[in-house]
Amino acid sequence: MRNRRRQRSTRLTLAAVLVGTAAVVVVGAILSGTPLLVSIAAVLAVVLGAAASRITHSELADARRDAARDRAAQAQAYRDITTARTAENIAFADDMGARLKHHEGVIVELEAALAAAQQRAGDASSRLVSETRRHWAVEQENRDATIRLEQNRAGAEARANAARVRVIELEQQLDVVRAELATVTSAWRAAEAHKRVI
Repeated sequence: MRNRRRQRSTRLTLAAVLVGTAAVVVVGAILSGTPLLVSIAAVLAVVLGAAASRITHSELADARRDAARDRAAQAQAYRDITTARTAENIAFADDMGARLKHHEGVIVELEAALAAAQQRAGDASSRLVSETRRHWAVEQENRDATIRLEQNRAGAEARANAARVRVIELEQQLDVVRAELATVTSAWRAAEAHKRVI
């Protein structure tokens, strides 16, 4: 790039020198006043001007080509950058889409797990209510059975007390009967003994 700039500035300097030389020659010929010299100077000025124009034109064309080349390289670089960014954007969009799908899948799984947990909690709650009712029913039956046992025990104790009283009464009656029997037996023996004596 520096070589081109040096070459360009050399070319432009050469063109300027040619134009300057043409101007000096024309001025010199005009000052000399000779028509032949003026004519030669004019032709030489035209040739030098044409050469300077040609050099300037080639310099301008080279500059335009270099600028076009730079613009093309810059456009290619921008195309490469755009392609890379597009690829990055597509990769990013794909990655975000995959993450979104993954998160949606996780959300669906968590919702299903939550629904299952709520179902289990509802079932457990229903079982707890059922077990509580059964427990209260068993406790009520136990209370009723305890009351019946207490009543039966009280009735049995009352019957046992009545039986004891009856046994005591019967023992007393038996004692009375024994006493009467002993009296009768004594009387009978006395009567038998009395019969024998007679």
